[in-house]
Amino acid sequence: MKSDIDVEALRQRLTKLQFEVTQEAATERPFTGAYWNSHDSGAYRCVVCGEILFDSAGKFDSHCGWPSFSEVVDQARVIARPDDSFGMKRTEVVCANCGAHLGHLFDDGPRPTGLRYCINSASLDFEKRPAS
Repeated sequence: MKSDIDVEALRQRLTKLQFEVTQEAATERPFTGAYWNSHDSGAYRCVVCGEILFDSAGKFDSHCGWPSFSEVVDQARVIARPDDSFGMKRTEVVCANCGAHLGHLFDDGPRPTGLRYCINSASLDFEKRPAS
């Protein structure tokens, strides 16, 4: 977490699960989050700072129980870093703007990127695109 974030204000604004996921790198249970099975068109924002991170155009059904994206809106908006917790070798994904834990990155996604950003719904807000 970035040092300029007011932790107590954040704790008051976020749900308990949102705080645990974004600030303590917890993981929500699969198939329980608000967006794992969402098919609406729009943008996914960081629940902490509001930065747009993912678009529904890059979302796909990976059958893993968490929202999965094949790409980010802008690579500079996320940081991927090694995560060796729980005896596993994974790549953690965090918001580049505020440092919030989002989820993990895997190399088993669809073409053309081959990537699967496996993201906790609790770390996201969704902004539905107006119908055209």
